[in-house]
Amino acid sequence: MQQRNWRKHAASALITCLLGLSVLPAAADTMPPTLNHRWLQDLRDGKVQLDGDHSAVEALILQRDIPIPYDYIATLMRTPNAFGQGPACIVCHSSTNPEHSYRGLNLSSCEGLRAGSRETPSRPIFQPGQKAPGKSILGRRMRNNRMPLGVHFAVSTDTPAYAAVRRWIADGASNDARFNKDVLPLFSRDNVFAPNTPACTTCHMSNQEPPSFHELDLSSYEGIMLGADSVAKGVNNATKVVIPGKPEDSGLFQHLVEDRMPPGISPTEDRDHPNTLILLRWIEQGARCN
Repeated sequence: MQQRNWRKHAASALITCLLGLSVLPAAADTMPPTLNHRWLQDLRDGKVQLDGDHSAVEALILQRDIPIPYDYIATLMRTPNAFGQGPACIVCHSSTNPEHSYRGLNLSSCEGLRAGSRETPSRPIFQPGQKAPGKSILGRRMRNNRMPLGVHFAVSTDTPAYAAVRRWIADGASNDARFNKDVLPLFSRDNVFAPNTPACTTCHMSNQEPPSFHELDLSSYEGIMLGADSVAKGVNNATKVVIPGKPEDSGLFQHLVEDRMPPGISPTEDRDHPNTLILLRWIEQGARCN
């Protein structure tokens, strides 16, 4: 309650401060409108609503494409709970040396962020200027929950079930006897990918939402290959969850094996945390280091 009141007072103070900008000499009316003046006019016209962190970030930063300075990103990387309950990113990722830092990933510098993981196979975790940064490795790890929902981060992915799904996709994702015998049944059984977890088809059983989350049907080959959101986006624009030959690029496999960061974060934590949106916008703007 105290935190909520603080946010209300902060929002009120911000509005009061910006309203004060309207008390300007008449000559100022002839000056080109500044970002503050445009924001103030939008506020007066009812185009801006400030109600908590999310809307403030959306209205003040994202909608206006404010350049995100690296200094802010650096602060996020070294701040606990910056993206949800959990330790600071640099606690686990502060060096390119895999003996001291998971995946040889250094998030303590701009150059380290841009270089990505150095442990073999080394790879960048995003592309500067990427138009859909949420699809990057970093974006997925910040937003996507591992499936089945609530799987503990320490549950091994080195099991026959995971291997069977990966091998099927890597070999071309065919609708053959091996798929029907060894892969498809995995999605309809409880506890297959982790102890005490429901079958995938408990939540993904048709191309209609409700009852099926993201209109994803994992009960048949046709449903799997159709993908997600086929009603909302149209069949031709459905999000493909299997890319034949490429398990690491396939959303189905990614969701099975990739843990959301920070490790152990609750799946109920907001996947579109304001700081996550700012981080992704920084990438979209080119991930500038200055």
